[in-house]
Amino acid sequence: MAVTQTLSEGLKREFEVLITNSEINKLVDQKLENIAKEANLPGFRPGKVPVSVVKNRFGKQVIGEVVRESVDNATKETMKKNKLKPSSQPKIEIMSFEEGKDLKAKLSVEIMPEFQIPDLSLLEITKPVVNVSEEDINDAVKKIAKENQATKVIANNRPAKLGDTVVIDFLGKVDNVAFEGGEAKGHNLKLGSNTFIPGFEDSLIGASKDSVIFIKVTFPKDYQVKDLAGKKAVFETKVIEIREDVEVTINDEFAKTLGMNDLKALKNAVGDQISKQHDQASREKAKRQILDKLAELVSFELPETLEKEEYNNICKAMNPNPKPETNNNEASEPEVDKGMSKEEKLDAAEIAKRRVRLGLLLSEIGSKNNIKVEEDDTKNAMMKEIQKYPGQEKRIMEYFKKNPEAQQQLTGPIFEDKIIDFILELANVKEKKVSSEELYKEDQMDLKKEASKARKSNKIVDKNKVKKTSKKNVKNS
Repeated sequence: MAVTQTLSEGLKREFEVLITNSEINKLVDQKLENIAKEANLPGFRPGKVPVSVVKNRFGKQVIGEVVRESVDNATKETMKKNKLKPSSQPKIEIMSFEEGKDLKAKLSVEIMPEFQIPDLSLLEITKPVVNVSEEDINDAVKKIAKENQATKVIANNRPAKLGDTVVIDFLGKVDNVAFEGGEAKGHNLKLGSNTFIPGFEDSLIGASKDSVIFIKVTFPKDYQVKDLAGKKAVFETKVIEIREDVEVTINDEFAKTLGMNDLKALKNAVGDQISKQHDQASREKAKRQILDKLAELVSFELPETLEKEEYNNICKAMNPNPKPETNNNEASEPEVDKGMSKEEKLDAAEIAKRRVRLGLLLSEIGSKNNIKVEEDDTKNAMMKEIQKYPGQEKRIMEYFKKNPEAQQQLTGPIFEDKIIDFILELANVKEKKVSSEELYKEDQMDLKKEASKARKSNKIVDKNKVKKTSKKNVKNS
C-alpha cells in the first residue's frame, strides 16, 4: 500500500491511496482459505471444501470485504502515521478499481485547528449576587398557598367554570386505539391551569357533574412523545365532581399539609429554594461573561464541515418549515435556509462561527484538564429528564435505552457545565450585589441577541487572525 499526500491547505488534507492488485489478492486468498476450513457445503465433508469451490461461491463477496477493510485500514494508518486529529469523519472515495487491477482511492479529511488556551486566571468575571429578603420568602409562600389551595364540592349543581377544579376519569385514543399514559381515574384538573393539551381544559368549561364528553385535541408537533406528536386524539372524559377553591390561611397547620413541622420550617425551605434559583441564575450570567470573553480571546481557522453543520442546525431553528424545491412537479428536500432573508443568513453564519469556535475551545480545555462526564452524571441527567413527564416514565426510559444518541445529547451540557465550573475556579471572580429584577433581566438569550454578540466577537477575532497558510505539496508516507 502506498499513500501520497496531495493537498495541505488550511485545515484540509487529501491523500492518494494505492493498494496493489497483489496485496488485494493475498488478502482475498487468506480469507478464502479460512472460509474453506470452516465451510459446510453439500457434497463435501466439513472443512474439506476446495478453495476453488469457495472462490466460485463467495469470491465477489470476499473481494468486497477485502476492499472495504483495506480502505478502512489505509485511513486509520494514514491518520496515525501523519498524526492527524480529524474534526469530522474522514471521507474516502474509490477512484478506480477493477478485479485484477490496482485500487486507487482519495482520502479527504479536515483536521482540528491548533490554538493556545488563554490564561484562564486572567479572566475577570463579575458575578451578580442577590440577598433573599423576608418579603421574597413571604411572596413565595403565598404563591405556594395559592398553588396548593384546598377545594370543596360546589354547593349547587352548576356547570363548571374557569378556576374550578374538576375531578375526571378519562381515556385517550388515537385512531380509536388507547395509548400508554392516556388514561386516569379521579384526576383533579384546575380549569385554566393550562397543564393539559391545548383545547382539553376549554372543552370542560360548562360541563356538568356526571356528564360524559368526547374531547377532540391535537398533540403539539413538538410533543415529547414522538409517537403522539402532531396526532389527533379523542379523550372520553367523565366529570365525577366539580370543586371550587377554599380560602387558605397561612399558618403552622398549612405548613403541616406540605410535610413541614411548622410555618418557620416552611419559610426556611422556601428561602433555601429561592437561594438556589438565584445561584443558578447568577451562574448563568457568569457563564455568559466567560463565553463572551473567551470568544474574543482566541483566533483560529474553523473546520468548514463543523461550521456548515452548525449553520444548518441554526437555520433549522430559525426557519423550521422551509419550502421544498420543486423539480418536474416532484418535491425535493428543501434547503435549510430557503426563504430566509440575507440578514438572517448572515446572523446564522455569525452564530455558527462563534459556537464552533467556543465548542472547540471548551473541548480543548476539558481535554487538557482531564474533565470527563462520568456514567453517574449521565444517569442523573436521564432521571431528571424522565421526571419531567409524569405518568410516562417507563415510555421515556425505553426511549433512552433504544436511542444511545439521545443519551449522548444529555452529556454535552454536563460536559460544558463541568468546564465552566473549572474556569470559575481559576478566573478572577468578583461578586456584585444586585436586585432580583436586575439578576433576571434579559435572562433569555435568543438567536438575535446571540447573533449580535457573535458579530462583535467574530469581528475581533478576524481583526487579529493570522493569514491562512495555503500550500500544496507531495509527500510519500
